[in-house]
Amino acid sequence: MVRYRVDIATLFAGIAVTLLPACSGGGSPGAPSTSPQTASARATPAPHASATPASTATPGSTATPGSSPAPTHAPSASPTPRATATATPAPSATPSPAGTPAITGLHVAGNAIVNGAGVRVVPHGVDRSGTEYACIQNFGIFDGPSDATSVAAMAAWHINAVRVPLNEDCWLAINGAPSQYSGTAYRTAIADYVNLLNEHGLIAILDLHWNAGGTQQATGQEPMADADHGPAFWSSVATTFKGNSSVIFDLYNEPNSIGWSCWRNGGSASACGTPFDIAGMNALIAAVRSAGATNVVMAGGLAYSNDLSQWLANEPLDATGNLAASWHVYSFNACDTTSCYDAVEGTLAETVPIVAGEIGESDCAHGFIDPLMAWLDAHETGYLGWAWNADFDCSSGPGLISSYDGTPTAFGIGLQEHLASLASASSTRRAEGLRRRW
Repeated sequence: MVRYRVDIATLFAGIAVTLLPACSGGGSPGAPSTSPQTASARATPAPHASATPASTATPGSTATPGSSPAPTHAPSASPTPRATATATPAPSATPSPAGTPAITGLHVAGNAIVNGAGVRVVPHGVDRSGTEYACIQNFGIFDGPSDATSVAAMAAWHINAVRVPLNEDCWLAINGAPSQYSGTAYRTAIADYVNLLNEHGLIAILDLHWNAGGTQQATGQEPMADADHGPAFWSSVATTFKGNSSVIFDLYNEPNSIGWSCWRNGGSASACGTPFDIAGMNALIAAVRSAGATNVVMAGGLAYSNDLSQWLANEPLDATGNLAASWHVYSFNACDTTSCYDAVEGTLAETVPIVAGEIGESDCAHGFIDPLMAWLDAHETGYLGWAWNADFDCSSGPGLISSYDGTPTAFGIGLQEHLASLASASSTRRAEGLRRRW
């Protein structure tokens, strides 16, 4: 989801007419990659004999700062000037007592995400927006509270995952990002928040949300991760959290306006039709794995992560096998029916884990997400609602809450009640199992 601190009703209207249906296979141009390399065999995931304890992350080191011209996002015919970011390896994470066993040791086995005990883990959660824009807009790191009380309010909705959007410039401290909210200050705040989430039994999903190429500031979403800083960003993030198996990396929020070959392999601005050279999913995964991190990674499809029609044909390379597909589904996407989901995602879910990292609707109701959640449940596919922000007006865009104490909006109550019903059903099944043993 693109988020600016302005009214976004107009933005939704724009996306509604530009996104292409996931079921059509025509979301973006580009045939499947012809690279001779092949993705790792999904049938033989990396072994995990036991759960890996969640650890206290040590923030990554600062990349070499770039200059800071006035930000601009107008596409240009030629690449923007480059300010090369070289990420120095961060110190190894310092171990701490194990987190909740249910979310430790996360890895991929076949078409499922499982924990260290081999039990399937289906992420159900919320997106906590703010850390992608507050820092670069110079008013903080979080938009709203980030303390234990606020996290407990989220956990009370029976969730097990929180997605945290990140800003490339703020993490790397480049391109004139405000010094008080970037670099060490930003990385430490994110690491502390991840640890707090884990302490409450919540998976942390970190995604690259705002970025820009060259010396442009990361003040919004782009078509894809930039080659200038994207790999350095993921190298640093991965180094910070590689000791914490309760963290998942969502490599790029919403790829858009590019073809599948550029999505997978990256390419020049001229070849991919982007304002700067881009890094493909292969390069981003390589940056994560080169840092020594085996965390589960998610790769969102085209058309703002709504089109997964050629995801499997262009599956990125990952020797660990810890790779999942990320899918975003909104009422303003063209693919909005179960028959459309069945045509692509239903088939893909038989082979690859899918996490619907963002779901929502812009009518302050839940008539769209109700059948969507039922479909996702039937396919054992996780989902997270956009967004846990009390200042997001649900009548102009998806906002789950009206207060950080967890009071739901008319949209949010749909997710809240659905997750409560799942928790109740799970408790009933456990009780019945205990009675049978006795």
